[in-house]
Amino acid sequence: MTAALRAGIAVEFLSHVRFDEPLARHTSWHIGGPADAFYTPRSADEISRFLALLPRGVPVHWLGLGSNTLVRDGGVRGVVISLHLGIDRLERLDGTRVHADAGVPCARLARQCARWLLGPAEFFAGIPGTIGGALAMNAGAWGGETWPHVVEIDVINRIGERRTRGAAEYRYGYREVHSPVADEWFVAARFEFAPSPTATAQTIKDLLVERRQKQPIGAWSCGSTFTNPPGDHAARLIDAAGLKGFRIGGAVVSSKHANFLINEGEATADDIERLIGHVQLEVERQHGVRLATEVRILGERA
Repeated sequence: MTAALRAGIAVEFLSHVRFDEPLARHTSWHIGGPADAFYTPRSADEISRFLALLPRGVPVHWLGLGSNTLVRDGGVRGVVISLHLGIDRLERLDGTRVHADAGVPCARLARQCARWLLGPAEFFAGIPGTIGGALAMNAGAWGGETWPHVVEIDVINRIGERRTRGAAEYRYGYREVHSPVADEWFVAARFEFAPSPTATAQTIKDLLVERRQKQPIGAWSCGSTFTNPPGDHAARLIDAAGLKGFRIGGAVVSSKHANFLINEGEATADDIERLIGHVQLEVERQHGVRLATEVRILGERA
């Protein structure tokens, strides 16, 4: 497909497109086959033109920091649009409102809100991804969630049309967001916070220290692999099932936090996916609970 795709991409964008790009370079698991095309835009206007000119049959996928994504070993057909290098404007609009592009790292939003003495936004420092990903899944940490602070969202569709939607147009819950229209993607959002003299950089540092004590920070993982079932924690169920340290190939359940599946350096996406399945089956067998995945799985098996 790559040759046909290269011919279908307008010449003006070719300098920002890499073909057969290994996605292991762009995911926190350091795993993944190649994308047919990997596009790094410089602005939302450029994305609009790119999508408008892209042949309609070409699949489109979006990637931020790759922290909640498992790319299969066979890679991804079509175009992967990477936002975090060019779509990253962050500014304060007034006393309580903040604009953040989809490519802004969540930790950056947390730190800047602390400087502006706005909150509660500290929890964003515990989300290892971008604003776009946080919006897509209502990401959260330390008891906070993304969507309660959203006022409005800028979106783009498959043919490059852009519009602004109000937060009330969306339904959201724990780690899920339901859009009013299919095939629309987030490119920016406005958030509402409150003046908060306790929102300080030290608060964030203290929370991150606590996080490092409890989670395998620095290991190759996607963060939390499974969502917490109602009234319980995925990590507790996995630990109680005796699965800490269980491995398949180069993939292992963290001995520090059971909801983290680690690539120790040689894991394939198939190793990770089989480990996910084994954990689900074993927890269901022992506890009667089917764990749902938080991670998004993309691409084709090798």
